[in-house]
Amino acid sequence: MEGILSEYNPYLERKNDSLYLEGVSLKKLAEEFGTPLFVYSASYIKDRIRTYREAFPQALICYAVKANFNPEIVKIIGEEGAGADIVSGGELVVALKAGVDPSKIVYAGVGKTLSELELAVSKEILMFNVESRDELYILDSIANRLGKKARIAIRVNPDVNPLTHPYISTGLRKSKFGVDISQAKEEYKLARSLKNIEVVGIHCHIGSQILDIAPYKEAVLKIVNLYRELMKEGFNIRYIDIGGGLGIKYKPEEVEPSPFDLAKEILPILGEVEAHLILEPGRSVVGNAGILIAQVLFLKDKGIKHFVVVDAGMNDLVRPSIYGAYHHIVTVEKKDRAYIIADIVGPICETGDFLAQDRRIEFLEKGEYIAVLSAGAYSFSMASHYNMRPRPAEVLVEKGSYRLIRKREDYNYILYENSY
Repeated sequence: MEGILSEYNPYLERKNDSLYLEGVSLKKLAEEFGTPLFVYSASYIKDRIRTYREAFPQALICYAVKANFNPEIVKIIGEEGAGADIVSGGELVVALKAGVDPSKIVYAGVGKTLSELELAVSKEILMFNVESRDELYILDSIANRLGKKARIAIRVNPDVNPLTHPYISTGLRKSKFGVDISQAKEEYKLARSLKNIEVVGIHCHIGSQILDIAPYKEAVLKIVNLYRELMKEGFNIRYIDIGGGLGIKYKPEEVEPSPFDLAKEILPILGEVEAHLILEPGRSVVGNAGILIAQVLFLKDKGIKHFVVVDAGMNDLVRPSIYGAYHHIVTVEKKDRAYIIADIVGPICETGDFLAQDRRIEFLEKGEYIAVLSAGAYSFSMASHYNMRPRPAEVLVEKGSYRLIRKREDYNYILYENSY
């Protein structure tokens, strides 16, 4: 069933049975720019950042660039006053080119390279969220060579189960990320002994796509206890970074928590803490801003199974294939036809190439379009050239207007753009 589209995005609606985003026809965009095509709502993104800032007026909101790294989207978010949470040198470059102030950039990631660390130190970013003892030593050496001080937080695993997919649970003891909270004080003492390191914060990130707020409360309680212990031992902890991970609505029956729901749970715990709060939302800012439009290529009836073959596949949106993730799918044009149960699959030569399995959807004909909802986060950013397929174009819509923010790639781009 289609469900209530406005619950995903208030700017998504039907007019005369055709799908519009911010007053722009998705069919028109598909015909003009071709498919597969990512379309994003600028107003939705701005609204989400403003909501975070209203819920947490004293906090620094650092957008998780990994969710969607299109420079125009990062620029919009930066213009709304947010900083950036980065996990690579490439994301640092994107954030800087988009105009984000380095003093609002925090850098996590378990495998930062020497060149990435050097670039970030030279740009004097706000804080490195350090994930290992080796990283501390290397960061100290780089800062010494560049004549700088590197501000750091230790990424702490509070061993809290975020009740989400195991692949995106990052705060458990068995996770590759950060250090166990029981060992954190040893790492802080080491960091304090290094002359080119300045200890300024505590960082944690328990996971992604979290719909139940309770794990955040548990994690923040543990982090605040660590904060108090460190302050008693003479550390000057100026920032508590609790990461991101707030979930979004993917399924019609899901209820999406708001930043205000999160604030209600954790701000009372932080009431007597003098450190500044940092949050790193990504998916909850851009996830339901985006839609992937695909065109039906073929219909296939194998008796026991129906297939709708479209021109978007796991190379464009890999989440269903690797996470078994659900994305709600509707027809761009509603024609009040019978419904069928079908797998909606792409052109990639993998059995795992599907956007939906056993999905009830209105009967489609060749050449028609579907809209895959909740495609603004971890979609283009995880896209690939598998099967030698160019990545899609991206379009930004706002209040009835639209513009291309990334051209569709072609074969020459894949083969020769970065060759010598």
